[in-house]
Amino acid sequence: MSQGLTGSRGLSTTGRSMLSRLSEWFWNERLWFPVGLGWADLQDRDGRTYAKGSDLWASLPIALIFLVVRQIFERTVAVRLASVMGVKEKVRVRAAPNPTLESFFCTTSKHPAQSVVESLSKQTGCSEQQVQRWFRRRRNQERPNQLKKFREASWRFTFYLLAFLAGLGALIDKPWLYKMEEMWKGFPVLTLLPSQYWYYMIELGFYISLLFSVASDVKRKDFKEQIVHHVATILLISFSWCVNYIRAGTLIMLVHDTSDSLLESAKMFNYAGWRKTCNYIFIVFAAVFFITRLVIFPFWIMHCTWVYPVTIYPPFFGYYFFNGLLLVLQCLHIFWFVLILRMAIKFLPGNHIVEDERSDREETDDSEDEDEAMQGKERRAKTKNGPLQNGHSPSNNNHRKTE
Repeated sequence: MSQGLTGSRGLSTTGRSMLSRLSEWFWNERLWFPVGLGWADLQDRDGRTYAKGSDLWASLPIALIFLVVRQIFERTVAVRLASVMGVKEKVRVRAAPNPTLESFFCTTSKHPAQSVVESLSKQTGCSEQQVQRWFRRRRNQERPNQLKKFREASWRFTFYLLAFLAGLGALIDKPWLYKMEEMWKGFPVLTLLPSQYWYYMIELGFYISLLFSVASDVKRKDFKEQIVHHVATILLISFSWCVNYIRAGTLIMLVHDTSDSLLESAKMFNYAGWRKTCNYIFIVFAAVFFITRLVIFPFWIMHCTWVYPVTIYPPFFGYYFFNGLLLVLQCLHIFWFVLILRMAIKFLPGNHIVEDERSDREETDDSEDEDEAMQGKERRAKTKNGPLQNGHSPSNNNHRKTE
């Protein structure tokens, strides 16, 4: 018994020692600071406050508050706003209970091939058209309705708009907003301002809440890219806070919030059926996105974080890590701009509706009618002279025998 306790204590001590060495290596000053600078330079002194890694824990309760506020907002404000804007739900016909088809749908595939449809038709005694119709309706049941999409878009629109206004208010009188080289003046001994603290904690808390709620949110085609974006953003905000890249971080967050509110507002009007308003806002969004994400972000901000710092001090790991995260975001910007261009094609003559290319489109039974019509044409083509009578076509039967 005593030997077992001694062994467990030894393992516990070893584990703590490994964690201690890992923590010591991770927070090594040589990784995160230029030569000659370190954590001691960020100790509060002379009435000046500096950012500390422990401050980031405040973002967790903020994220939980966001989750609660979001539920309240979507169930009250968003629902009333949807009613005012005239968001209408399509009446969906539910798939009839069918254990065989349901089992195949849940365990094998939601989009069966034609050969499988024929097999399922024989198993269930339904026609092929009925099986196809059942799968269409069953897939529609799993798609989010318009109201859910509207509620999510209205919540994100509200946050991005308020965050943009708050960030602009916090930076409007700062010199590094107009001359970006100023963001490195005095680095890393940069005094933390109260507006910077709350701007950071609220933004970080919001993106953590998005990561928590991603499983229940509307799934889109860029789901994986969204996860990468959220994780990269959280790492970027946390890292820039710990090593006092706060001035650069505030500029990056402001640039991203600028176009996000426009996109979410365009979605809201689209779900409400305000097509022209949606299209006009989308045009503005596409222009702002291009200017902020593909011009200002890479050629102003990234240029200043990539080129200017090496004129002040030699490159170090933190320099490469920070700019590597910015590069990940820039790759995502290019990916999303391609989607924006695909949506912009819908503005060409003959196209009147702009749909989110990332959304999964709802299916209707119109395709079923088209299938049946095509099959009917094929049958008529095969028997265009009518059914056979006594081994002869009707045209032959209409001929009189000649004596």
